[in-house]
Amino acid sequence: MNASPLIATVFGGSGFVGRYVCQRLARAGWRVRVAVRRPDEALFVRTYGVVGQIEILQANIRDEASTRSAIAGSDAVINCVGILGENGRQTFDAVIADGAERVARLSAAENIGRLVHVSSIGADLESSSDYARNKGLAEKAVLKHFPNAVILQPSIIFGTEDSFFNRFANMARLSPVIPVVSPETRFQPVYVDDVAAAAVAAATTDVRSGVYELGGPEIETFGALMARMLEVIDRRRWVLPIPVGLARFQGKVLDFLQRVSFGLFTNSVLTADQVEMLQVDNVVAGNAKGFADLGLSPTSMEAVLEGYLHSFRPHGQYDAITASAKKLKT
Repeated sequence: MNASPLIATVFGGSGFVGRYVCQRLARAGWRVRVAVRRPDEALFVRTYGVVGQIEILQANIRDEASTRSAIAGSDAVINCVGILGENGRQTFDAVIADGAERVARLSAAENIGRLVHVSSIGADLESSSDYARNKGLAEKAVLKHFPNAVILQPSIIFGTEDSFFNRFANMARLSPVIPVVSPETRFQPVYVDDVAAAAVAAATTDVRSGVYELGGPEIETFGALMARMLEVIDRRRWVLPIPVGLARFQGKVLDFLQRVSFGLFTNSVLTADQVEMLQVDNVVAGNAKGFADLGLSPTSMEAVLEGYLHSFRPHGQYDAITASAKKLKT
């Protein structure tokens, strides 16, 4: 008789990173439990595997019972849950810190073989950013309850569904100005499928436990990344540096409007906490474990960006054809 396939629970499995993790696990022959708050919005993940291979579960890492139920009987657990801004009960401490602690504690109680926690390079217990500080608290809690966990710290993540290049490319389509806070801050953008490959390798192979910092092949400033994006979408725009003081004020005003609007307004523009995060470089440390230690090589931005940003060009996918036609007329 053939042995039953191994089971992996992926918290946040329908999110930006999680969907790629689920796809890779399914290809590797694992049964996948996709643990999400809203199962109806995660049904598309089922298409990543054969019939019955991927199961969608309702689970909220703020809730003890549903989290325990999703973990029970799994061979590996991967936590991809994360938020960039707070809204209602989805706060940094409740989701990032307490949620990660709950997943790790219950995984240890269930004797799960492997736990992978997706964090961020900016995680820092002493950070002035609530986001980064709670990321640091989450890592501390994970290692307390599950010392053999693998923690992945990616730099800013890019890919088809990202909220970074897509956001600014859409802005460039509508505005002659691209406002940028701290344009000299350095990033090491990492492709989302490479982060997923690292998570799956950590969950399914005998890699060493510990923290792995994940960055792509290129290190560029925020301003340089905007210039690269504008070149890809073939648009000329003014990249306008915004003084940090002004950005902080704007972020606080928008945060206040979100608090007093009773959910009618969500600050997806700029939060005061994001301004704090942008003051610190987001790159892999020289002595850190990374992709090479996982047997992987990261993908360059050049190989990916054009594939999903072409829709923001003046003529979309027909931009090159249109330019060629103009030359023929000349």
